[in-house]
Formats: sequence, C-alpha cells, structure tokens
Amino acid sequence: MQNSPAPAFPTESGSLTLAGPAGPLDGVVDLPAADVPARPIVAVVCHPLSTEGGTMHNKVVTMVATALRAQGITTVRFNFRSVGTSAGEFDHGNGEQDDLKAVVAWVRAQRPQDRLWLAGFSFGAFVSLKAAADLQPEALISVAPPAGRWDFSGVQPPARWLVIQGEQDEIVDPQAVYDWLPTVGAPHELVRMPDTSHFFHRKLIDLRGAVTHGVKHWLDGAA
Repeated sequence: MQNSPAPAFPTESGSLTLAGPAGPLDGVVDLPAADVPARPIVAVVCHPLSTEGGTMHNKVVTMVATALRAQGITTVRFNFRSVGTSAGEFDHGNGEQDDLKAVVAWVRAQRPQDRLWLAGFSFGAFVSLKAAADLQPEALISVAPPAGRWDFSGVQPPARWLVIQGEQDEIVDPQAVYDWLPTVGAPHELVRMPDTSHFFHRKLIDLRGAVTHGVKHWLDGAA
C-alpha cells in the first residue's frame, strides 16, 4: 500500500490523518492558547487503554493537553490503532509504540527545530515510557502509570520526568507505583493527589494545576 504524502503541520488547530505502520491514524493538533506566547515545544499525548474505551478525547488526556497549551506548548493527540478510525488491531502496547513513533517522526520532520515532550495517561503512560528510550524526548509526563499491570522493564525516561498519581486510584495501585519508581533508577518528580480516583473525577482542575506547576521549570531551555 502506498502512503499518501504526509500532511504539513497545521497553522490552525484541528483534526488530521497521519500515516501509521498499520494504516491511517486519527490525530488532532492543538496550537497554544491565543493569549500566551508560543514556545518551540510540541508535546505528543497518549490515551488510555484502547480495549476499555480509551481515546484521544479522554478527559484526562484533553486536560493534560489543555494545561500544556496554556504554557505555550503545541499538543498532538492521536488514536492508537483500532481506536476511532485508526487502522489496525490492538497490539498490547507493541504496535502502539510503533504508532507513537510514527507520529513523532512526523512531528520531527515538520517541526525539526522544536523540542519534543511526551505525555501519557494510564496505558498511554506505559506506551510513552516504553518508547522513550528510542524517541529521546526532552521531557515526559506520566499520569497514573500502570505499574504492576504492564511490563515496564527496560524503560529509560528522560531526566525531566513528572509522575502524577491519584491516591484513591481504583485501577492502578498507587502503592505499586510508589514502590516501582525507585527501581527505575531515574530522577523523577512525583505528585501524589489525595482523594483522587483513576479518572480524576472532580479533580481535573487539580490535575491541570499539577501539570502546570510540574513543567514550569522545564520551559526555558534544554536539560
């Protein structure tokens, strides 16, 4: 199958279709908020588990993107294979890493001067962490990384790594996350959010604050 030409990076926020390893991928590019100066950073945000209804429109994913856009960062969300109209079948995180790598390759081809950040929620945190060694992002945001549920062996997060975990998460065991983090052997900033469930019910504004405060000291230059 011959791939169609890659779309140019949009000059306005909106949807687009990208070429993925299993076929077309749905994507959405959101430019920075109009009232803040744009920064030379693109953050690719990954969604939760495909087989449990996770999509790029998940409220946690969109809130993370909203928080980043308020800091002048361009965000790219996309549907993994088998979600929405993205082609392919669920692949337990392996093919999904390839999907992420294809999206990042497009971003880097279109915006070669920009710094790359990755973010992910739940399964998306797993996929972005597993792909980080190959993609070498400047920064990584992991929201409710599903430690104990997926194989995180060999992950190599960047020096700038923010982890946000709800204390009342009913899907990801918070203590499993706290126990796992020191075993990674990488510096990280952990934000524990009290009285917070997996999907941040009634805590989305607090999540936005955690992202905002967690990334501010990363904004003005390379690590």
